[in-house]
Amino acid sequence: MRKLIPLVALVAFPISAQETSPSDPAAGVSQERLRADIDTLVGFGTRHTLSAQDDPERGIGAAVDWGLAEFGRISEDCGSCLEVLAPERTEPEGGRLPRPTRIRNAVAIQRGTERPDEVIIVQAHIDSRVSDVMDWESDAPGANDDGSGTVLVLEAARNLSRNSYPVTIVYALLSGEEQGLFGGRLMADYAEEQGWDVKAVLNNDVVGNSCGSDGYCDPDHVRVFSEGPRADLTDTIRAAQRREGGENDSPSRNLSRWLDNLASETEGGLDVRQIWRVDRMGRGGDQIPFMEKGYPAIRIAVAVEDYEHQHQDLRTEDGIVYGDTADEMDFAYLAKVTQFNIRALDKLARSPAPPATSAQAAVQTYTDISWSEVPGAVSYTVWQRRTDEPYWRDEPVIENVVATNARLEGVRGDDWIFGVSATGESGVMGPVSSAVPAGQFAPLAAPEDDSE
Repeated sequence: MRKLIPLVALVAFPISAQETSPSDPAAGVSQERLRADIDTLVGFGTRHTLSAQDDPERGIGAAVDWGLAEFGRISEDCGSCLEVLAPERTEPEGGRLPRPTRIRNAVAIQRGTERPDEVIIVQAHIDSRVSDVMDWESDAPGANDDGSGTVLVLEAARNLSRNSYPVTIVYALLSGEEQGLFGGRLMADYAEEQGWDVKAVLNNDVVGNSCGSDGYCDPDHVRVFSEGPRADLTDTIRAAQRREGGENDSPSRNLSRWLDNLASETEGGLDVRQIWRVDRMGRGGDQIPFMEKGYPAIRIAVAVEDYEHQHQDLRTEDGIVYGDTADEMDFAYLAKVTQFNIRALDKLARSPAPPATSAQAAVQTYTDISWSEVPGAVSYTVWQRRTDEPYWRDEPVIENVVATNARLEGVRGDDWIFGVSATGESGVMGPVSSAVPAGQFAPLAAPEDDSE
């Protein structure tokens, strides 16, 4: 058995495997309330981004106003604990925008009590569409795509706003997704402008059905999509990854692994099926603008999509009913996805940020691991796995480290991937940050000028 020798003394702290909150933060999720909110969204007729902005009853303007009003009501119930705002801008004509178009998001911010600039975002898009993406006049109920994600975000705000957290949670309803991810870009730009340290973005898009059009059903899983090589790699860092590894260790990928482990802790909940690509084949979602800025972001989606009830005109052909309507949804499943999000947000909001980690092992018979000290951490845990293993092992290498470095005597680093996670005072451990080029949960530096 190899000998593990830290560079400085280790001090053990008791860390519970269970969360320290007295009750399940997702216990208050209501299927009835989710269904009522879906019915309200469908009642706007269409929420197409090009639909009316000033009609109080129909169109995208009415839907965004309703989202803002719901956030306001939630804030009243928690003693004005939410800051409600509507970031907006006008996008120029081009692509799927035949004219300059107002893009407006509904956002609620629950400020952290200790580290308010450390931010977690849960989001969904509120706009809808039919078969022709340029048809803004026909009814587009958008019950599942993405009314399901929209009502999930509202339900998360209702449940989590009852508590206070050391870090900030942002609840966001985005416009313009179907026309080109415009609301996602607006939100990612807003996060950057605020100087937020975004440690996780949970994008929920199509999370309300459990059966596909071919009759295949899977009510027991939810898919989590994550990128491999991160989008903001520079040429220099990309070359370093080619030499040293890291193509399977982006912060988004480690966030996905963490969510998978979290799901396994809940008896009767959904199991995570990790999908190791940015999104479904040939498609995309509002997590992408955040990835492009270097923020850890994943997409949460149903285990099996129903294509006859997504992006379809309301019609019946050859005995088949088409259209994205509420009667095609599974609200028990949606409630489970909502609970999964709430439990994840609760733990992310009570855990420290993952530390930036590095490993030194060239031409030596031991490996030195070092990492940055992160606010709110009381201890750190060191992990390793073989380079051909997809997941971190169940047992860590060293746990309860209070230093920011450790030596793994007799471990030849060429054969391993290493990582470090941080644990806060609540006993909650955050995701692992890999000791690879670009493994840190933060945007990379601006691209270097390689012309010299």
